[in-house]
Amino acid sequence: MKGIVFNLLEEVVSTAYGDAAWDRMLDAADLDGAYTSLGSYSDEEIFALVKVASQTLSLPEADVLRWFGRQAMPLLAKRYPAFFATHDDARSFLLTLNNIIHPEVRKLYPGARPPVFDFDTSSTDLLAIGYNSSRRLCALAEGFMHGAADYYGQPLNVAQVQCMHHGADRCIFHVHPLLP
Repeated sequence: MKGIVFNLLEEVVSTAYGDAAWDRMLDAADLDGAYTSLGSYSDEEIFALVKVASQTLSLPEADVLRWFGRQAMPLLAKRYPAFFATHDDARSFLLTLNNIIHPEVRKLYPGARPPVFDFDTSSTDLLAIGYNSSRRLCALAEGFMHGAADYYGQPLNVAQVQCMHHGADRCIFHVHPLLP
């Protein structure tokens, strides 16, 4: 996993719970925490940090990942405004993940292995998003979807209707805009 993910996690944890909380997480996970954004680190390190946060907060790991994704999105928008500037809504932004955003991620962070998404856009009221990654961080992807919705001021209802953690070959999310 690329160091930028660890940098984002550190920032959201430190902002929400203070710098000492991040240090306690690192200690509990027995990690040194020296993450550079361009560095590559074992996936096990992010899983260990999520597990510690889950135990500390008495929340399921999936909830920790959703929270992290949602809180990280504004930080990504601040760091990479060009990814967000050409879109008026979350749907438009999400549809660029494979064709624009992830190729740019690979340029910025050589060796990055972002997930692969597929989209069913046949309905204007529903966006079906398929997620596939060997990391199986579908809850993080869901958090990013909510974070994108927050960023564009467009509340979404996101329902995961299929999950790799339950034997499916990929995860599928149904995303509906919530009307005011």
